[in-house]
Amino acid sequence: MRLLVTGGAGFIGSNFIRYILTRHPDWEVINLDKLTYAGNLANLRDVAANFAGYRFFQGDIADPDAVAAVFATGIDAALNFAAETHVDRSITDAAPFVRTNVEGTRVLLDAARKYKVPRFIQVSTDEVYGSLEPGDPPFTEESPLAPNSPYAASKAGADLLCRAYHRTYGLPVIITRCSNNFGPYQFPEKLIPLTITNALENKPIPVYGDGQNIRDWLYVEDNCRALELVLLSGQPGEVYNIGGGKEIRNIDLIRLLLKLLGKSEELITFVPDRPGHDRRYALDTAKITRELGWRREYSFEEALRRTVQWYVENPGWWQP
Repeated sequence: MRLLVTGGAGFIGSNFIRYILTRHPDWEVINLDKLTYAGNLANLRDVAANFAGYRFFQGDIADPDAVAAVFATGIDAALNFAAETHVDRSITDAAPFVRTNVEGTRVLLDAARKYKVPRFIQVSTDEVYGSLEPGDPPFTEESPLAPNSPYAASKAGADLLCRAYHRTYGLPVIITRCSNNFGPYQFPEKLIPLTITNALENKPIPVYGDGQNIRDWLYVEDNCRALELVLLSGQPGEVYNIGGGKEIRNIDLIRLLLKLLGKSEELITFVPDRPGHDRRYALDTAKITRELGWRREYSFEEALRRTVQWYVENPGWWQP
């Protein structure tokens, strides 16, 4: 199989490329990445050295010429990981999020139509569903889209484009919506790597508001395993939720990380809450479990220990 992975130099994309080539060393993977601040070819240095089927092209998914040049080489499936993802940055300036996440997805969909790509997977987020109250049931694939941040709105817009291209043109699109991922190679602006790296340097750890916001955490390798199943067996036109099954308050997660690192909770620094901060996310994963047989392989505790250990052992990756 010959895959196009957009955004493959980012966190989830690079983990997916490593996972898929390890599992299928005879496959080919083309990585198309713009190399923004969060894209890092060091994420895939070992892959480039060890897998002959891996190729990298630098380009913007919102650039039709760059996208067409890659699709014209012949693609069996495209997986769109490329996205601006940091909510805080979207609040400061929504324009890059609309350009990459909405217009970039439109460019990819048009190329997939033109070159008759047999499978297109849109990697989305639980944030498109909006926020839950503490007693609400988890979101299902049938939950309405109600995004509350410019980032989430741009991802919801992309999802709706994907739905429309499937319904209107018959494009074989599948959408996955995952909960908060964590693991190696995550840019240290996100909560878990920020907490770990700040703690290792004895820097203050910022906590928004009262720290009671709840997130559902998914180890990145378990997400990669789910994406592999969707790639091989998912049904076009469907949406699949991929959740970690581990809801935890932000403040409790930070305290757990500090305990694993042997650091003092005095590093915790409460800061003003961000506008429109969603209170809780949670995903019902019954559909992907029932239809594709997906199960999480790692417990949250084991995955968190693995993640902490990776950042402890790889300061040369995150310190720059």
